Amino acid sequence: MIKNLVSTYLKGMAMGAADVVPGVSGGTIAFITGIYTQLLESIRRITPRLFTLWRKEGFKAVWHHINGTFLCVLLAGILTSIASLAKGISWMLTHHPIPLWSFFFGLIIASALHIAKQLPAPRISPKTVLAALLGIGFAYWITIANPLQLTASPLTVFLAGAIAICAMILPGISGSFILLLLGMYSPILDAVHQTQFGLLGLFAMGAVTGLLTFSHLLSWLLRRYYALTLAFLTGLMLGTLGKIWPWKHTLTWRTNSSGEQVPLMQDNLLPGAYEAIVGHPAQVSLAIIAMIGGFVLVLLLERFSPKQD
Repeated sequence: MIKNLVSTYLKGMAMGAADVVPGVSGGTIAFITGIYTQLLESIRRITPRLFTLWRKEGFKAVWHHINGTFLCVLLAGILTSIASLAKGISWMLTHHPIPLWSFFFGLIIASALHIAKQLPAPRISPKTVLAALLGIGFAYWITIANPLQLTASPLTVFLAGAIAICAMILPGISGSFILLLLGMYSPILDAVHQTQFGLLGLFAMGAVTGLLTFSHLLSWLLRRYYALTLAFLTGLMLGTLGKIWPWKHTLTWRTNSSGEQVPLMQDNLLPGAYEAIVGHPAQVSLAIIAMIGGFVLVLLLERFSPKQD
């Protein structure tokens, strides 16, 4: 029992670490660690009917019905990771972006292969190919979309939480990147750093609303159209690879809520062109090692994690 709780907590920490990085999804980590189906089903069971169950059978029955221990331990891991790693990952994104993006680039490639292997036979058919292409196109369109510049009002923070959480439980689509597109990434990250509980509370309320709504749709799709949904999710992951390509040239900048200049629009470059245009070392060897590390990590998680139901 304790071993399972510790394992769930660590998986939650891994999900939280992934969600902090724009372009990487916590849903990806949930899938490759074997808890994705369990997570969706647990969330899906949180409905108004729980009040009826509570009146008839008590709190213990409700807790068991929604797998409350699993959800709480997983959430504790996610929150611990976000609170403890947000500053470190932000520092890595600023000072050592190439090895960090390279690590996640390798992780995403291996994760896409992992999801593709879950497709039932025949794995390649016109329908699954079309679904994968649609996923690639949708993800690519998101990655090239121009970011908005929304003001952090109560309404926009609530809506940002509702929209971003949908992406966070989708393998391949990053909730952090959705926040970037909405112009809400820096305000939320600053709220974490500065422990602004009012802003974080509004964001959490939006996240809960979006999560309870979207989980029902995604669970239904997986039950009714399992192969097509997995193919689409695989495409989503492949379509986001351009966003996390390690060698980038920043075309335009924006000022975040802390008054710092951060990248807004970026162009992907080959390592040689990166050195020539940007003037910084491409760190190719370090990037390759980091990519291999991300790829191998997924293989290890795949080997020692339970299979999806």
